Amino acid sequence: MDPEIQKMREVILVYLDRSGGLQKFVHDCKKYNDSKQSYAVYRFIISINPSDIAELDATLGNYILHNPLQAAQIFQSVCFVAIKTLSLIEQLQTEAQISILLKPTHLPPLPSYVLSLSAYPFNYTSPRFYMCEGIVIAMGTVTKYTQGARFLCTEETCPFSEGFRCIRVHCPGATESATVRTDFVCSLCSSPLQEDMKFRVLGDKQIVEMIDAKILNALKGYSIDKSHFRIQAFTVFLRDELANKMTIGNHYRIIGIPACVQNGLQATACIEVTSVQLYKPNGPSFVSDNFKYLLSLTSSSCWRFTAVLANIFASQVVPPGTYNTLKLAILLSLVQTCQKENADYLDLLIMTSDTLVIDRLLNYSLCLLPRGIRHPPSSDIFPSVSKDKHGSASIQACSAVLAKGGICYIGDLSSYKKDKLELLQSVLESRTTTVFIPGKKYGEEADQQITVSVQTNFWSFVDVDSSSKKHTQKENFLIGQMDVSLIPVNLVDGFGLLIYNEFLSCRLSSPVVHHILKKAINPEAMLYKVSQQFRTQDYEEFILFARNLHVELSSAAESLIQGYYLASRRVRRDSTHGSTLSASALKILISLAKAHAKLSLRQTVLEEDAVIAILLLESSLTLKHGTSALCVAPNPVFPFDLSDENSLQQRDIYLMQCHHQLLKFIAAYSPGIHINTNEE
Repeated sequence: MDPEIQKMREVILVYLDRSGGLQKFVHDCKKYNDSKQSYAVYRFIISINPSDIAELDATLGNYILHNPLQAAQIFQSVCFVAIKTLSLIEQLQTEAQISILLKPTHLPPLPSYVLSLSAYPFNYTSPRFYMCEGIVIAMGTVTKYTQGARFLCTEETCPFSEGFRCIRVHCPGATESATVRTDFVCSLCSSPLQEDMKFRVLGDKQIVEMIDAKILNALKGYSIDKSHFRIQAFTVFLRDELANKMTIGNHYRIIGIPACVQNGLQATACIEVTSVQLYKPNGPSFVSDNFKYLLSLTSSSCWRFTAVLANIFASQVVPPGTYNTLKLAILLSLVQTCQKENADYLDLLIMTSDTLVIDRLLNYSLCLLPRGIRHPPSSDIFPSVSKDKHGSASIQACSAVLAKGGICYIGDLSSYKKDKLELLQSVLESRTTTVFIPGKKYGEEADQQITVSVQTNFWSFVDVDSSSKKHTQKENFLIGQMDVSLIPVNLVDGFGLLIYNEFLSCRLSSPVVHHILKKAINPEAMLYKVSQQFRTQDYEEFILFARNLHVELSSAAESLIQGYYLASRRVRRDSTHGSTLSASALKILISLAKAHAKLSLRQTVLEEDAVIAILLLESSLTLKHGTSALCVAPNPVFPFDLSDENSLQQRDIYLMQCHHQLLKFIAAYSPGIHINTNEE
């Protein structure tokens, strides 16, 4: 025996003993032994810490990292000797029956161990461990594959005609035909081998398509980053205990062995995964000095900081001071994005006659998040099913799932057909969508229904001018109500906020026209000083920092929100349908209030946050159903231009008056709610 191999075996035994791997191995053997059943293959998973192995023996550490298939054979011989010496599995006969899967806990943080999925050429020729990361864009159903099989020689006098001498075991990258087929011959007498079907061992297999995270930049529709790159999806095989460990749309970091799978005349590069880890990038732990200074300047009021933020936001696209209500709503929606099951969502539906500027503003805002997706009209918004290269069912991620934890901008809502709008309404209500997989079509025994979670905020707009031409407008409007009859009522209610965006006067439209003309002449020009002080990158860092803040409702804010909600349900009702206030309104109010607290860089939701949330929602309800007894102004959050500190002071006074009016409204229509007032 090679002395180097013998030394490696000794080191392996020492490592397993020190790391607890030997104890786990004995426990796994006991489960096999207790079953009293003979298997063709006994499969063992051994966790490997490359750092610890390298400290014990550098040669073995290098061998595991760069020749994992050969290293597994050395582990196989050590495990076989251990089983026989300690009599761990009575049924085991030959070393070939042992299948070892090595799982490294991590890889050295060096470039040579990273497999870039967007780099060319794609290095799939080295069968060793690599680390790579990407986003799951398609996922197949779980099917079966052959882990191992027992073959017997057809020549009765051959020693290989009995026992467990001819064992075929799946290797990374191998197809099913490499493990089981009918043309294998005996290595001893060259007679044909025949499989003993009673001893075939099956395992679970799932095929997943992943792609480099850079694809998100290409799906934004507009990007500040002008660099060019090559994107190509790649196939990932999840086997046995790793099946269903991935969720479509999530970002993962995986360790595996690349391989090339031959499928007829075509070769497909793939990765056999050994470990899967959900990738969660850390958000920035700071905001820029300019934002800190602005926060200190506006600290005298809980409303001023967010007012100035909205006023100067997106100055690269629209002039400061224009579209303030919409820009505040956009910022609130941006900070209310995260990947949690019970997250607070904030969807926006904008009614406008100025679709070009609104489209540019929304596109610009998308790029401030890592997951901002502009939905291309030619594709599906929600997951769909198609056949993969092997003819099996594969669920495709589509726009809404790729925008997980971010924003999905779906463009003009009136351009979609009725069935798409009904599906969107269902998703807005449940935040899930169901994919139906017919069994016969995809070679399965039974039909399947798979539920996919949709964790994203939706943005959309309706062109008021074009929609008014498509249908006859009704005449019996209530005060303040807009005609939104082109869109189903339940779908409009599904969106958290309905915002009507229009130029209030020619005085406001003039700066926008000048801005568009100047940008058309010189697209890269910085037209305003504020664009240099608060750059796009600063807003990116600010939003990523703010959205990670954990906020809690104060008792005062909770009482104010609850009081308004109950009062509005009593006020907004008709004799036919009862209350016109949807059941989701309370969730929307809480989401708005939390978002305003985050945008103010606070971790407690105050009454001032609740006031802004209520005014925004009441304005939205007025557009849908007409004015109520609360009777807010058409533009309640920004009733006038913000040009200097005096205008900010006037706005504070106005909002305090709104707060007082709100307390009166609650006292009149929801008398059971106790709210502390300044007089008390």
